[in-house]
Amino acid sequence: MIITPNTEQLLLAAAYNNAVWCDAICRDGGFTGQAWISPRPTPLYYPDAVTLTRDTDAAALIAGIDTAAPRASVKDSFAVLDLAPAGFEVLFDAQWIHRPAGAPGATPALEWSRITAAAELEAWETAWDGEESTGLFHPGLLPAAGEDAAEPGDAGDIALLAGRDAEGRILAGAAANRTGEVVGISNVFSADGTPDDEAWTGALTLTAALWPGLPAVGYESGDDLAVALRHGFTAIGPLRIWVHSG
Repeated sequence: MIITPNTEQLLLAAAYNNAVWCDAICRDGGFTGQAWISPRPTPLYYPDAVTLTRDTDAAALIAGIDTAAPRASVKDSFAVLDLAPAGFEVLFDAQWIHRPAGAPGATPALEWSRITAAAELEAWETAWDGEESTGLFHPGLLPAAGEDAAEPGDAGDIALLAGRDAEGRILAGAAANRTGEVVGISNVFSADGTPDDEAWTGALTLTAALWPGLPAVGYESGDDLAVALRHGFTAIGPLRIWVHSG
């Protein structure tokens, strides 16, 4: 893949956007010029560090996290680090993705809206998990009091998106967060029997309404990457997840 200056800017924006999302979930990290780092163990599925530049100092990065904690991990946003000498192994590779601004051509089959209350949040996380609400997605992710989520361009920086059937059951969803001039889309899910395409169509439609004119970024791998590409995303560069083997 040829990385152009414009692609590099998108990669930097996508990595930073994802690090901000990790920070919002974990609530215990901090930013340096080269990375986001959490000195304490992070929740399941979340890295202990996210690199923000290609020249991140690997030794300083590792020194900032608790490698004694089970499954300590690093998101190498540019797939350029060699962390094997420090006791890490590759967990998986993925691709950063980018989609130009605009709603998809298809119309969602479900009724899509933003999660705004704690009771809705519990139902949303239960649908995301497939079994129960674990508390990973905390109330701090919900709109602030008085925030008008219905006004385009005034949606704040984070939105949890839900697609409901006629009975009000959440059958699909996603998380979205805005940083600068991009919106990150992650945690895309659909319940058994609900097509993956519905989740992406609904999430992109609602995201375009909440933050009009902003492109979408994120990362995916495997079958999930194939679905994202089908919905107008382009793969723009690799990333790598390292996990400590100790």
